[in-house]
Formats: sequence, structure tokens, C-alpha cells
Amino acid sequence: MATKATGIDAYLAAVRGEKRVALDKLRKAIRAIVPKAEECISYGIPAFRFNGKVVAGFAATAKGCSYFPFSGSTLGSLAAELEDYDRTKSSLHFDPAKPLPQTLVRKLIKARMAEG
Repeated sequence: MATKATGIDAYLAAVRGEKRVALDKLRKAIRAIVPKAEECISYGIPAFRFNGKVVAGFAATAKGCSYFPFSGSTLGSLAAELEDYDRTKSSLHFDPAKPLPQTLVRKLIKARMAEG
């Protein structure tokens, strides 16, 4: 994104095609899992804060979409379940044509919220 978003709606307004569809679906999944989370922008990307801690975020990338747990250990704790995805220590990359399943998003958020 060339300009800095001021909210999730503004961020998503600049995303097109299947990336937009995948991120809209992911946003709805996160809202369903953590309905009391506050939507925000953290480090320039859409994120969700719960009890003062950012617990999830997402972004459109040049190659697809990414999910961010805002933790360096969450993805490692679920490595076996994430073996079909490209990832770094702090980001999970997915093809927008194959959005993250809500059950996996639930596990990711649950693991993140269980961290100190």
C-alpha cells in the first residue's frame, strides 16, 4: 500500500480482487473468534487488540496474503499444523484462493492469547 491506512476499512478499500475477498473472510473469522477485540492498525497493517495485547493481524502482499500473530513464538508452537504454509518466525503466508480455515485461525488466536 502506498498510503498509510487509518483503519481496517481504509486498508481494505485499497485491496482488490481475491486478496480482498480472502482478507474480508479472515477479518470476519477473527471478529467471530474474538468479538470483543478492538480493530486497529499496528505496524501499518490491520490488527486486533484484546485486553491491551495485539493478538492477530493480516496484510495483502505482492505474492498473496499474510497472517500475523504479533508474536515470535505462536507459529512455532503450531508448526505441525502449519507445514503446508510458507512462514517466517512471525508471519504465515497463504494463497488468497485458499483462505485460512476458521478452525486454524481459532487455534492461532487461542495460542497467541495463551502467551503471557
